[in-house]
Amino acid sequence: MIALVATGILQSSCKKYLEQPALGALSTAQITSRAGIDGLLIGAYSALDGQGGNNNNAGLGGGSAWEVSPDNWIYGSVAGGDAHKGSSGIDQPAINSIATFTVDASNGFLNSKWKADYEGISRANNVLKALAGVSGISDADKANLTGQARFLRGHYYFDLKKMFNNVPYIDETTTNYVQPNTTDIWPKIEADFTYAYANLPATQTQIGRVNKWAAGAYLAKTYLYEKKYSAADPIFTAVITSGTNSAGVAYDLTANFEDNFGAATKNNKETVFSIQQAANDGTNTIGEANNGDMLNFPYNSPFRCCGFFQPTEDLANSYRTNDQGLPYVDDYNSHPLVTDQGLAGISSKNSFTPDQGNLDPRLDWTVGRRGIPYLDWGLHPGQDWIREQSSAGPYSPKKNVYYQSTAGIYSDQHSWAPGTANVVNVIRFADVLLMAAEVKVQLNDLTTAQTYVNRVRARAANPASIVYNYKDASNPTGGFTTTPAAHYVVNPYPAGAFATLGQAGALKAVYFERKLELAMEGHRFFDISRWGIAQQALTAYFAFDGKTITDVAGAKFTPTKNEYYPIPQPQIDLESTGASSALKQNPGY
Repeated sequence: MIALVATGILQSSCKKYLEQPALGALSTAQITSRAGIDGLLIGAYSALDGQGGNNNNAGLGGGSAWEVSPDNWIYGSVAGGDAHKGSSGIDQPAINSIATFTVDASNGFLNSKWKADYEGISRANNVLKALAGVSGISDADKANLTGQARFLRGHYYFDLKKMFNNVPYIDETTTNYVQPNTTDIWPKIEADFTYAYANLPATQTQIGRVNKWAAGAYLAKTYLYEKKYSAADPIFTAVITSGTNSAGVAYDLTANFEDNFGAATKNNKETVFSIQQAANDGTNTIGEANNGDMLNFPYNSPFRCCGFFQPTEDLANSYRTNDQGLPYVDDYNSHPLVTDQGLAGISSKNSFTPDQGNLDPRLDWTVGRRGIPYLDWGLHPGQDWIREQSSAGPYSPKKNVYYQSTAGIYSDQHSWAPGTANVVNVIRFADVLLMAAEVKVQLNDLTTAQTYVNRVRARAANPASIVYNYKDASNPTGGFTTTPAAHYVVNPYPAGAFATLGQAGALKAVYFERKLELAMEGHRFFDISRWGIAQQALTAYFAFDGKTITDVAGAKFTPTKNEYYPIPQPQIDLESTGASSALKQNPGY
């Protein structure tokens, strides 16, 4: 059953494939058992990664896997200033226009993303439609199955909403699939997560299935995006004080920041909602092994390919701290890190001394820097691992990378670029704390907001979260010393700091903490857009990085337009009758 559900064929528009069963799949009327319902539900889960199943580089949207990666590395991190596209200026040119905000409705990546999310919606709707016709399932079990399907549908619609804003709504009762995109769907998303929060159990039989507390976190996040702070506040509080992951482990921050990213430590107490991935699953492909991120490894390195997703200098500079161990929230680019960018001696053969100033250790779990341990792969060599430094800068991504010592277990080499077993963190507990802190500031409870932020900063200061030097740099899998790899100085905010900053200053501090904690995880563009600071933040990034890195030279963000992506033109055309389409283009495009 699972295989039948997962091998559906995509048509060209949400209308056509939402009204037709997937090729090789049973119609919902043919599902007559609890096992059949669960097969459909697993199919809805399997769409979370956006990937086309047993295919190394195909996405559900019909394009390449990276076009629909569930971590939104292109649409959230590259567009948000966390990362340059990377590789070379001419590789994957469709990303260039997204990074510089010259994107238009003809960009095929956007059409792929649209279709992949609607495929997930279609699968969730099929669960709900079939469930209504199956008898012999207890009320509690039916509520659990319904809650999972509605959670997943809410997630897919949330992803569409934050990207495109104006999207058509299709549910299990829809019979006319030509729907306009002129009605706000936030109430529908609220309703799905509200049901899931009320009806899902606190624990599930499998860690990858969503539970009550994941639904609560997502419902509160929905209210936050809508600026319904009073509605979000008690739910965030309940999640923080009482929530558990699906295995029943109470939510908390892991001692080591890095434990949120490596496959060996995934599904831990910080896991709220993550997308499960598996390496070496017997298919001889990386279709279930993060193939959406297969491009995002250092170039010409032990990973073979491909040099994309290079952290920006603007991001790296954000991790500079002052003598009190606090960030330079307002002028971080006035305290830049030492790099080899633009130096005559840029070659990896030449000597280079990494930055000696105060730094937040989260930098070196997030950004691969020359001369600093790159997990257990050795010291990052600089240019030798960078394909085109002039267009993408000196850094490499790190959160998505697997360890050399466990590569045989957690990497997947069944393609021309690696796959991994790392989960995709959609929501983790640090994210919940920082969203809750944002709500508390908006409600003028600055003391609690600072407490939440300081929990995150205290973990960053924990010695378990520090990057250490190798015992022997020529044998990087041989272990680490107790000597920090850089001059790490990070501390919580002192008592009363947020009260002194006031509401506006405290908001800045929360916003900046999200940048530091959640960098390269696909959040940044959506954060700065909803905060109304995208033009300010991106202009600073374009100005600093654009001095020596060519890919963002001349880039410009246009307010009231670029906060959302254009509705894909193929979708507008497919929903047209004559000269009129049910889908209206977003303003400015």
